[in-house]
Amino acid sequence: MSATDITIRQAQPADYEGVAAFTRETWADRDSGDYIPDIYHEWIAGDGDRQRTFLAASGDDVAGICQGVCLSEHEAWAQGMRVNPDYRGEGVSTQLNDALFGWARERGATVVRNMVFSWNAAGLGGARAVGFAPLCEFRWAHPDPDPDATLPKPYTLTADADAAWSFWRRSDAQSALAGLALDADESWAMAELTREELHRAADETKVFAISREDDGTQAMAHRVRDYERETDGETERWAEYGVGAWTDLGAARALFRAISADAATVGADRTRVLVPETPRHVSDAAAAHVEVGENPDFVLEAALV
Repeated sequence: MSATDITIRQAQPADYEGVAAFTRETWADRDSGDYIPDIYHEWIAGDGDRQRTFLAASGDDVAGICQGVCLSEHEAWAQGMRVNPDYRGEGVSTQLNDALFGWARERGATVVRNMVFSWNAAGLGGARAVGFAPLCEFRWAHPDPDPDATLPKPYTLTADADAAWSFWRRSDAQSALAGLALDADESWAMAELTREELHRAADETKVFAISREDDGTQAMAHRVRDYERETDGETERWAEYGVGAWTDLGAARALFRAISADAATVGADRTRVLVPETPRHVSDAAAAHVEVGENPDFVLEAALV
């Protein structure tokens, strides 16, 4: 089968079996399976002017799939790129990405980004081949929810969105992450963190600005969402934090304790905090006795104009 025999169109509910047939084994050699077969109908249900799920068809076969989402007036996100093993090497991913890029341009996007697991060499190579360039990397930190967690002296906590924003702007975390944090509306997506988003978080979820006596703000974070997630037949509540930034180990300890206390207030069983993948940030989290993820994730970017 050649690339000229592939048709790119919008994914439909009736495509489920064809998609599930090859995505069930996406990461058969790893403990974590592919999420697409489990959420396919919910995933494509959001398609509209700001989201489109693209499917590569070859006759009755599904050759590949991916989804594009507009996160802001100028930022698009690409996710869920999967190519049927029977069609690899036939240019399917290029055709899917070209369709997604064109769709995003039509909606005013000037940049599109995606996220690839650091261990996914094939995914990284494929992303580079279709025009994505490396941008930044991060790791998940998982402080335990703790209703009794308190800030160590001399740190204090406020919900001042402007203090958090000012600290973020001058932090090395902001530089390391190219100004990105978890998007508030799209899970597993990153967008440029703005002052307006922090004010939204202050109104709807939670903002943390950690100060130390007369030294000003020393750390910041914000909660973007909490939700229930089923794992191995058991339901857990997760609290997810868009980014964590801090000056030193003491500030890291204070920030993670504040997050632990907040997670307990929403009944969370687990947490996830996005932190920069730098030796200092990852080792600070570990030194603060916070669980850190085994591997980092990479974010790549392609300019559309």
